[in-house]
Amino acid sequence: MPPWILGRKREAKMSSPTETERCIESLIAVFQKYAGKDGNSCKLSKTEFLTFMNTELAAFAKNQKDPGVLDRMMKKLDLNCDGQLDFQEFLNLIGGMAIACHDSFIMSARFQK
Repeated sequence: MPPWILGRKREAKMSSPTETERCIESLIAVFQKYAGKDGNSCKLSKTEFLTFMNTELAAFAKNQKDPGVLDRMMKKLDLNCDGQLDFQEFLNLIGGMAIACHDSFIMSARFQK
């Protein structure tokens, strides 16, 4: 990750990025991989969002019994109602998924005791 993103200088010999920095860089790279195919490289169109979901979160997408769930997710995530997801709106999805996974992990650990 470029040091200017975090607003700090790295040591002269360029220490390697931390695990958290690599995770942030990965999220940015994944967003950029899917955004822009339909025009705006700073946003995910509905088609790009569906491609992202069916590729990167395939197990989640395939396990949905309601075929309209991804459309409703897109609408709920699209806070400014422009029909696209910007990076902040994308991060809301990722954060929500991470919270759900964490909660599931905690519940599973409680039942195993």
